[in-house]
Amino acid sequence: MATEATPAEVRRARLRAMLAQDGFVRVATAAAELGVSEVTLRADLAALERAGALTRIHGGAMPVARGREDPVEATDAREREAKRAIGRAAAALVPSGACLALDVGSTALAVARALVARPELRDVTILTNGLGIALALEEAVPRFTVLVTGGTLRPLQHSLVAPLADATLAGVHLDLAILGGNGVAEDGDVTNLNLPEAEVKRMLLDRADRAVLIADGSKAGRTAPARIGALREFATLVTAGRGGDRLAALARAHGVAAIVADGVTPDGGDDAPRLSG
Repeated sequence: MATEATPAEVRRARLRAMLAQDGFVRVATAAAELGVSEVTLRADLAALERAGALTRIHGGAMPVARGREDPVEATDAREREAKRAIGRAAAALVPSGACLALDVGSTALAVARALVARPELRDVTILTNGLGIALALEEAVPRFTVLVTGGTLRPLQHSLVAPLADATLAGVHLDLAILGGNGVAEDGDVTNLNLPEAEVKRMLLDRADRAVLIADGSKAGRTAPARIGALREFATLVTAGRGGDRLAALARAHGVAAIVADGVTPDGGDDAPRLSG
């Protein structure tokens, strides 16, 4: 075991190895494993961050992102028609009276717009950690009750994350969680570009009776640094666009119902049942 007396370069090499193996290092856990104080551990993480070896986040560190995260306003223009189709198909799964979570991102924004566009949908409670999502849903109030998690603001996605977002979610029970991600690997790992948002997605997934993954076909076979969960933890995938058929086949191989939403109308067919009202 390393100790305070262990040379800094040796401790930092151990930290690099831990990060490579687990994809995340928690300050308290790593300090205990290395036999050093949390003050020393944070100093080592700071040095590694200056060297470009990791990114520090609340409570620990994660690998430097392998892909660049863009603002939601930029990603909203990509695969726009596919996202609109996903939005309509995912919104069609929601009945009046449901309590659901809708997280952040441009595909989630398409779902929010599609939910608002269903005038017959009433008495729906929607929890979100996205400020842009909440504003998009505002038009449907009072048909919808819109709840915002609270938390720490991440500007690129206008998202709210820990600290505080996790405390809000602790006592929540959801009928449905509609969640996005940046990659779905061949082994079924669903991942995201940043750990703070992935942690909120994980909590929403855990608190829902049923979960729907929304991802355009470009996400097929991709892996991002932060793991949300396994594909099999989702009841349904809704996809569209180039690569949508590949992503749907991957989902079905993992036992997950899949909707390829290109051209799907709000009442269009799929192989996933709507929630009962």
